[in-house]
Amino acid sequence: MKRAIDLFFQGLEWLLALLLAGMTIMVFGNVVLRYGFRSGIDVSEELSRFFFVWLIFLGAIVAMRRNMHMGFDLVLHVVGPNTQRMLLTIANVLILGVCMIVLSGSLMQFHINATNHAPVTGLSMGWVFGVAIPMSTLVGIMAAIRAVGYATGRLSGVPENEAGFSE
Repeated sequence: MKRAIDLFFQGLEWLLALLLAGMTIMVFGNVVLRYGFRSGIDVSEELSRFFFVWLIFLGAIVAMRRNMHMGFDLVLHVVGPNTQRMLLTIANVLILGVCMIVLSGSLMQFHINATNHAPVTGLSMGWVFGVAIPMSTLVGIMAAIRAVGYATGRLSGVPENEAGFSE
């Protein structure tokens, strides 16, 4: 199971890299066309905005897994381990609550905007609003797992991210 999860997140990281590369190529190409040839590609402007939205929301999933979201851990460093676990449990429960609100709103927006189409590409606007659905679901699942881990004592202490800094 761990291998499947690792492969999923590795695929997600590749998708992020492709989105960033695509966005960079489209924006750079449009700049060259505008200043060099007084023309441009309208589709690239719209797609680069869509790519940026997806990059942010999918990146939030990867950042949550790596403990790389910004956090205020000053209090965690001055309290004992039991209080740390309690505070981290509360923080993750709050994250889960926010994810549930975002998921609820995203589902409503997805259904409202599924029949609306982007002006240039004609893509359903559900593609834009739909990205918050997997983000809120996956981040919420990770927060729930962490909350249970801290509450039961299976997780303890201030978590570190991949760079070795505390959260």
